[in-house]
Amino acid sequence: MSTRLDLAFAALSDPTRRAILTMLLEDDMAVTDVAEPFEMSLAAISKHLTILTRAGLISQEKRGRVKWCKLEPDALREASVWMQGFGQFEPVNLDAFERFLKVELGDDDA
Repeated sequence: MSTRLDLAFAALSDPTRRAILTMLLEDDMAVTDVAEPFEMSLAAISKHLTILTRAGLISQEKRGRVKWCKLEPDALREASVWMQGFGQFEPVNLDAFERFLKVELGDDDA
């Protein structure tokens, strides 16, 4: 358990990786689309994606010639539970959070 938490918090410590996770809240994205808004090489973005993948925060799959990234929101559940143990954080209802995001992002399927 400790190793997974360490990997998750290490991945979340970088602002570029947090921005990537935020982008993936909306939908799966091709690696090239993930890289587009950042002023860094595709190789640098790939390193960030590898860290997020190792932490279990995203998954990557190849569809044809394109590599796609997908957010794995359940990976944050363990970190959330760990933080709740300190009693300083309100429990996070991930289902309610998902509904909130759908409304905020204008998803008509909500």
